[in-house]
Amino acid sequence: MARYTGPVCRLCRREGTKLFLKGDRCYSDKCAFNRRPVPPGQHGQGRRKVSEYGLQLREKQKMRRAYGLLEKQFRLYFNKASRIKGVTTGEALLQLLELRLDNVVYRMGLGVSRAQARQLTLHRHILVNGKKVNIPSYQVKPGDEITVKEDSQSIDIFKAVKENGVSNVPKWLEMNADKLTGKVLQKPERDDIDLTLEEHLVVEYYSKL
Repeated sequence: MARYTGPVCRLCRREGTKLFLKGDRCYSDKCAFNRRPVPPGQHGQGRRKVSEYGLQLREKQKMRRAYGLLEKQFRLYFNKASRIKGVTTGEALLQLLELRLDNVVYRMGLGVSRAQARQLTLHRHILVNGKKVNIPSYQVKPGDEITVKEDSQSIDIFKAVKENGVSNVPKWLEMNADKLTGKVLQKPERDDIDLTLEEHLVVEYYSKL
């Protein structure tokens, strides 16, 4: 499976905002963005006027990188979102990304980052409605129950969840830390998504292609 393997702190610096790609480190003094909040490279501190297209491109890159997707994957999500009726394309796109299994595992607090949640999913530690699912992009639905496989619950990360509990679980999810079980209550609404994104710029970007 193709994925970005370079230094992720560089991505936050390039996009000019924290994407929370390294879990707890992003909240500490060791965070590279806190220490040097300028774009990487020798010209990172120079001031450049950004065009309208540049703003749209950066917003698209920010959203794509926050969820850990490559361009082809992200474009497929956009095309699917553009066909969904009843909500704006931007909101539909965010809903599709939030309902990925790896993101739900992360939002439930079972992984400290989306990358770790993706790894836990790939290693078959996660069950959906009692069945093993090792596809990070699997789309969960309201009513789906997400649990940690019984013989995986002795892993340190899951033991820590049991001992310390979880916080900041969004209202569209339900989480029982003692049982390592969660449930998708509903589709997330725009206000439930805490990333600082302007999805309308992403829609404008792709509308010009």
